[in-house]
Amino acid sequence: MRLYYHIVRYFTNWFLVIFFRGRVFGLRNFPAQGGVLLASNHQSYLDPVLDVLALQREGNFMARDTLFKNPLFKRLIESLNAFPVKRGAADVGAVKEILRRLRDGRVVVVYPEGTRTLTGEIGPINSNTLAIAKKAGVAIVPTVIDGAFESWPRTRVVPFPSRIYVTYCEAITAVQVREWSLEQITETVAVRLKQGLQHSRRRRGVSNRIQFPPR
Repeated sequence: MRLYYHIVRYFTNWFLVIFFRGRVFGLRNFPAQGGVLLASNHQSYLDPVLDVLALQREGNFMARDTLFKNPLFKRLIESLNAFPVKRGAADVGAVKEILRRLRDGRVVVVYPEGTRTLTGEIGPINSNTLAIAKKAGVAIVPTVIDGAFESWPRTRVVPFPSRIYVTYCEAITAVQVREWSLEQITETVAVRLKQGLQHSRRRRGVSNRIQFPPR
């Protein structure tokens, strides 16, 4: 991990703990090395940060190409390993970049639901996103973010303090990814995300009820 990335991660971690009372579970499920596709549910704008804060590895992210138009912001997000993707189109270049980074042994974050949730629940999983891991022959770690929906849903302009938990579910190993069908991989990711969200809600003491954000 680069020193710059480590410093940014350190201060952001403290912000997560103090402002959001953040906690992380299941770190033992995350591979210490090798390419990994981190397949997360998508609750808020905070998700790319939340997904990788606890890891001892740098995360890599797709970001919509319009975010790279501002030179200063482009420099910032590129320094944190973001790369552009064209929204609303099949971006072959972005897929190739994901494959390159996975084959280089990096962690790449994806959101197989495709968009932020409107309800707080896990939406349908797009198997095409997971097919990238199968092509690269790398592990998949289903990752659950819980509480960010209450803090910063699509309907809010700014975040609201709310307890946020991140859970790394049991990984689908690289061997399993190579041997299983894409349908089995997709179903397993969906099941582990949904089960992980249920367990996380119980930990947060919300009895698996959706906690809609305050108005």
